[in-house]
Amino acid sequence: MATALITGSARGIGAAIALRLAKDGYNIALNDISEAMFEDNDIMDKIKAEGVECEKFICDVSSYAQVEETVKAVKARFGTIDVLVNNAGITRDGLMARMSDMVVAVNQKSVFNMSKFVGSVMMRQKSGKIINLASVAGLYGNPGQINYSATKAAIVGMTKTVAKELGSRGITCNAVAPGFIKTPMTDKLTDAQKQAMINQIAMKRYGEVDEIAGVVSFLASKDASYVTG
Repeated sequence: MATALITGSARGIGAAIALRLAKDGYNIALNDISEAMFEDNDIMDKIKAEGVECEKFICDVSSYAQVEETVKAVKARFGTIDVLVNNAGITRDGLMARMSDMVVAVNQKSVFNMSKFVGSVMMRQKSGKIINLASVAGLYGNPGQINYSATKAAIVGMTKTVAKELGSRGITCNAVAPGFIKTPMTDKLTDAQKQAMINQIAMKRYGEVDEIAGVVSFLASKDASYVTG
């Protein structure tokens, strides 16, 4: 049975993707930064109820060394890594002058780290699908989010490059750029911020995590075998 590794998958979009891929028949390797992220959380039970295997791997995906060891552990546990979903991400909005590099470390380095080590596994398999979660903020920019927007734009660039580097090995790489999705991350915004975002959206509503999961499901499927970059 094929295996999918989803970073930042204890909750939100990552958890929805993990559950959707479990429904598609994948064994699931969950990942998040701490055990606390899985407390009061039934995502593992929901996944196992789909009749697939599931295990969580605690790892700071911004750490090169931790990712290397985690990928080895996932490969040892499941035998293959057939789908990688780089979903982990954070926001720390504010003025550029007051920002640290934390968002860059988590959002951008994690995609490089995971793509490098899982990509090596996939190259030996001569198959695999890498799906990165970017954002419309990386395409259009967003005031107060120079850190977040920069990382998501970088993910688009990395996606196009990885697609060209690994395509000859039977590996596809694509990015999904969600708009305003209802998650614990966006719940932290003020009502005024939420309404300002909704006013810019053609559908005049939040997106749902299951709608993003559906797109990832397609990109992970055989139907998307000629879709890359």
